[in-house]
Amino acid sequence: MSSSSIDKAALAHLAKLARIELDAAEEERLLADLGNILEHFKVLAELDTSDVLPMAGGTDLMNVLRNDDARENTDRGDGVEAFPKSQDGYLKVPSVFDR
Repeated sequence: MSSSSIDKAALAHLAKLARIELDAAEEERLLADLGNILEHFKVLAELDTSDVLPMAGGTDLMNVLRNDDARENTDRGDGVEAFPKSQDGYLKVPSVFDR
């Protein structure tokens, strides 16, 4: 393994963060797998990307959103009379939690 490989201490730290327990066989397999993954990144880092244009999401599509205009709420209290129970202009609903 090269100097940029993950060592056992780093793997133990990652396992602790992920809250997983590893036995010795799993530890060795993960060290080898992570070392191979880092080797692939080394190969990618050697590629010349100077002529490649940057991308942002890979698409020209844009979300269409309405303007968020401020307006005065004029319908407060409308529909209270259609609700089964109300009190002082507010809707009355059953309790969610027991006291």
